[in-house]
Amino acid sequence: MSLRVVFMGTPDFSVPTLMEIVGQGHEVVACYSQPPRPAGRGMDLKKSPVHEAAESFGIPVFTPTTLKGPEDQAQFAALGADVAVVVAYGLLLPKAILEAPENGCLNLHASMLPRWRGAAPINRAIMAGDKETAVQVMRMEEGLDTGPVCMSETVAISENMTAGELHDQLSSLGGDLMVRALAALSRSALGEQVQSEDGVTYAAKLSKQESRIDWSLPAENVHNHIRGLSPFPGAWCEMELGGKTERVKVLRSSLADGNGDPGSVLTVDGAPVVACGANAVRLDQVQRAGKKPMTGEDFLRGAALSVGAHVS
Repeated sequence: MSLRVVFMGTPDFSVPTLMEIVGQGHEVVACYSQPPRPAGRGMDLKKSPVHEAAESFGIPVFTPTTLKGPEDQAQFAALGADVAVVVAYGLLLPKAILEAPENGCLNLHASMLPRWRGAAPINRAIMAGDKETAVQVMRMEEGLDTGPVCMSETVAISENMTAGELHDQLSSLGGDLMVRALAALSRSALGEQVQSEDGVTYAAKLSKQESRIDWSLPAENVHNHIRGLSPFPGAWCEMELGGKTERVKVLRSSLADGNGDPGSVLTVDGAPVVACGANAVRLDQVQRAGKKPMTGEDFLRGAALSVGAHVS
């Protein structure tokens, strides 16, 4: 049975879910997204990926900066939605919004709740070295990702998987999971499981200060840090290149053999291998300032980095 849906989302991660909902024949009566932001060299206002996708389907788009005002809440309620679907929207939903749709609000969250509630669950799971995660449909409450879980799909995190790769996999799976949840909801067959109070962790928003690589940590921690921040914002270090200090992002790495002074270059055979607090990591893909990403091998051809050099 087709449902009247309000979709609320902003980034690329949200788009596959919107497309699946439309493709399954549900009536998306409106989309809510973050307002257009200045972007690019000209700083022209740019619509969010969800905003652009919604317009391509002819769906009305609303971009309020808050949903706390009575006028915004009345407008939302007047849509007469059966359910609201929320995927990385970016605004907290007050009680009046949560209760307006007949069947409440369903959120797609990219972690295995109650682990990694909050803003950056994909990055935090990889940075912590988790071996698996999930994408889940959750019924929303006023608390931060505290609502009961309705459906879940578990995903393994391989040793060298980056946040970008996990993001894309969970985004695709999430769209399929949400339409299955809506199908169950339309049959009054959507179950719920209350979250455990044990194992609660919070995925704090990423800060610029934590992007710098700390070579004094064990190699496994450094490797997880690099892949958890790839491709954005990108973990970085500083190197002496061509007689000047240059910031270099490390986008891909792998664990390597070797020990030495943390931050020292151990080998330059194929790609740089850098010593950590214990063991070492190989820099498999890097990006110099103002240049495109390149392999460790290509980087060495132009960087003249030698054994014994120090990165910080």
